[in-house]
Amino acid sequence: MRRAVIIVAGGRGLRMGSDLPKQFLPLHGKPLLMHTLEVFYRWDGNARLTLALPDMHRSYWEMLCRELNWRVPHWIVAGGETRFHSVRNALETVEDCDWVGVHDGVRPLVAPEVIEACFRGAAQHGAALPAVPVAESLRECDGERNRAVDRTRYRLVQTPQVFRRDWLEEAYRQPYSPLFTDDASVVEALGRNIHLVSGNPENIKITTPADLLVAEKWMAH
Repeated sequence: MRRAVIIVAGGRGLRMGSDLPKQFLPLHGKPLLMHTLEVFYRWDGNARLTLALPDMHRSYWEMLCRELNWRVPHWIVAGGETRFHSVRNALETVEDCDWVGVHDGVRPLVAPEVIEACFRGAAQHGAALPAVPVAESLRECDGERNRAVDRTRYRLVQTPQVFRRDWLEEAYRQPYSPLFTDDASVVEALGRNIHLVSGNPENIKITTPADLLVAEKWMAH
């Protein structure tokens, strides 16, 4: 069964305090986004990799690939106004695939075994994503009031989020809603259940300079 991964890279780097979009920032000798694509290529060299990238960044990305002689095979589609629209555009490239994962371009530290567990979970349940326990205390806020909640009932969600292709295509035919914070929330809106697998704690979404320093340390090991 053919597997595909859509990698969404639409960030503008605002929280990095940089004019360079965060997916292009240097990490351990090359742009962060290259590390992300390489993880999936090493995991399964036959998987279809599609990169959803804003049109304004495409020529810069292609220049980086040429300059670094970087040859991981991948498709490029135009990113949309939101993540939802970017994924919907990318679904056009995976019509011959059975299982589709969607991953954040700025999560280069996902473990291959976590990727595999997500695809296996989706094969069994139709939809699966990696998640990790909450380590810190949580409080629920409601206006001026707040209260402690049981953190053992909550999980931090990561990517890749993997689905049966037909489920994902059906979900992305829905009208866009601002309540769609990730792909699982889009699929869940149709009444589908999402299976959780154990993520790896270092699979952080790199959005701040501190995150970039953490990633450098992990990659140095």
